[in-house]
Amino acid sequence: MLAAKSLLPIQSLVPLSIFLFLASLTWTTSNSRSSNNTPPGPVSIPIFGNWLQVGNDLNHRFLTSMANKYGSVFLLRLGARNLVVVSDPKLASEVLHTQGVEFGSRPRNVVFDIFTGNGQDMVFTVYGEHWRKMRRIMTLPFFTNKVVQQYRETWEEEMDAVVEDLRGNKRAQEEGMVIRRRLQLMLYNIMYRMMFDARFESESDPLFLQATRFNSERSRLAQSFEYNYGDFIPILRPFLRGYLNKCRDLQSRRLAFFNNNYVEKRRKVMATNGDRNKLRCAVDHILEAEKNGEISSENVIYIVENINVAAIETTLWSMEWAIAELVNHPTVQAKLRGEIADVLGEEPVTESNLHKLPYLQAVVKETLRLHSPIPLLVPHMNLEEAKLGGYTIPKGSKVVVNAWWLANNPEWWDKPEEFRPERFLKEEMDVDAVVGGKVDFRFMPFGVGRRSCPGIILALPILGLIVGKLVRNFELVPPPGVDKIDVSEKGGQFSLHIATHSVIAFRPIAA
Repeated sequence: MLAAKSLLPIQSLVPLSIFLFLASLTWTTSNSRSSNNTPPGPVSIPIFGNWLQVGNDLNHRFLTSMANKYGSVFLLRLGARNLVVVSDPKLASEVLHTQGVEFGSRPRNVVFDIFTGNGQDMVFTVYGEHWRKMRRIMTLPFFTNKVVQQYRETWEEEMDAVVEDLRGNKRAQEEGMVIRRRLQLMLYNIMYRMMFDARFESESDPLFLQATRFNSERSRLAQSFEYNYGDFIPILRPFLRGYLNKCRDLQSRRLAFFNNNYVEKRRKVMATNGDRNKLRCAVDHILEAEKNGEISSENVIYIVENINVAAIETTLWSMEWAIAELVNHPTVQAKLRGEIADVLGEEPVTESNLHKLPYLQAVVKETLRLHSPIPLLVPHMNLEEAKLGGYTIPKGSKVVVNAWWLANNPEWWDKPEEFRPERFLKEEMDVDAVVGGKVDFRFMPFGVGRRSCPGIILALPILGLIVGKLVRNFELVPPPGVDKIDVSEKGGQFSLHIATHSVIAFRPIAA
């Protein structure tokens, strides 16, 4: 047996008699299942299941190596929890589409219960009436074509400010700079203007510093593998007390920040005008739903929580990947710049003309394919026993689709390890990331079906716009003395981002 990748030294903490009792109980339970036709996987042991063999770090590449050994659907027993991993397009279509209802719920864990108020949000709540209501209420002010048209000039204004800042920054042009922080300010301003009709003045704005610090710490605690031992093996949960208290304290301060600085201010504005025609931002619509008794004040704040986590940071990660790959592939960058010049001439890159730039769209798709920001998608769960690929999936299993492997498997893609946007204009020209039409289950960076990410309607144009504007105005190159940008990856339980924030030099291109 392999040693676990990280284990709590529990031998001295839990009496042997308890372990022996639990071992016999777990062994009895695992051998008295109504069906033995569960998916294949490594042999498990009492109490720990496969945890000692596989450890905590169940990332997309490790699960890919296991799929190559156990097949396109396999089962890991992690203490008291079952993890089912799907690595095949046909089976992915079953989980996400054909049996979307059966697998439409979300697994719970001790940390996400804290960060979602036990499922009062939309992203992590169980499948049912509450989810349908929350999804409907969130979609109208955030995720429609009408919203895109309403805010596209705002997006372009914030992006043009980035270009202007870089044109006036000699150090960024000669020595290079870490562009992430400036793009982060841009994205927060885009989303906070949409949400609250508010913006941050600069990277040193105290509210911006608080917002990013709160969100970063929330992401670190939620994405960590450190708490899995207490989640997998309930008897060890008392040893998580300090970790969980840290999560509760952070969440309390974080939600108070959103509420006191933004939500309550919009409540006062609405109370003053009281006119539906004067709803100016997304939260106004959410508060109107609260006023009408459709949702609670807690639901309102957890919608804000979801947008901060799901809409901002994941888009930022994709921007970093795209820019790094363009620096490392100057021929791709030059080809993209040429397309913009040939198609648009002196016309600026705007949301309304993105459809005229197929190579730009291919660059965005290729970034999302090679560097899936959520490589295992958000986990699914079956509330009742279900069937998948001829196997029985035990009730309450955590089911993950390895979307990264579906998009990077050489069995289905030509030289998938290469950053080659041309694939989406040639052999993969019919593959798209948008919602609607025929879905290719090899490529679904935003998921598919009922629990897909509705933010796709914002993320794709925002990604295309900033990449297009930067390439139009600058030659993106490594800093002096550096040949290539490091595109090594780093991830948590649900996320994938670039390990080292890139230093990029931006050499202005004459107008």
